[in-house]
Amino acid sequence: MAKQDKVNFILDTLDKLYPNPEVPLHHKDSYTLLISVLLSAQCTDERVNKITPFLFKQADNPYDMVKLSIEEIREIIKPCGLSPMKSKGIYGLSKILIDKYSGQVPHSFEELEELPAVGHKTASVVMTQWFGIPAFPVDTHIHRLAYRWGLTNGKSVEQTEQDLKRLIPESRWNKIHLQIIYFGRQYCKARGHDWRECPICKKYLRKSLRD
Repeated sequence: MAKQDKVNFILDTLDKLYPNPEVPLHHKDSYTLLISVLLSAQCTDERVNKITPFLFKQADNPYDMVKLSIEEIREIIKPCGLSPMKSKGIYGLSKILIDKYSGQVPHSFEELEELPAVGHKTASVVMTQWFGIPAFPVDTHIHRLAYRWGLTNGKSVEQTEQDLKRLIPESRWNKIHLQIIYFGRQYCKARGHDWRECPICKKYLRKSLRD
């Protein structure tokens, strides 16, 4: 019961602080969201949002994207990091969307995860935030906070996702992963974190992390 009390407290706290969290990555449809999430790997959302206007001005759909070369895409997205892999992924998945899905982004985990450079986390964000299908995207930030709060053993992102899905009602998944991201940025940062000033950690930080 104690763990359920903890989960309820965390849910209530996040609801009070972020009642209507918005997707931090700027997008207008499933394709631009997919590309933005792909670019956000090991890159801040803020930087992605500065780069995507330049990319989407030239190509905001797969048909226009494949008119660009991989090198042209790479040059635009270079500030986001991992540009060789990301540019090949963007070009490759755009071609597949045209050839296999009539230019549309598929709405199943299996089909999304078959696309180049699209992993489970990226697929989960698109599924939950565009298609409204319950999913719990877990990035390194959510993984870190879930461990801090004692909701998972923190052995892997995959294990954290399973633990959070077990503890948190499915009806909350689409919303809470955004709430945790915003909370981590404002109150529970990776560096310079003072748990005594954190609304959740001052109550539920793992004992092993208090010293």
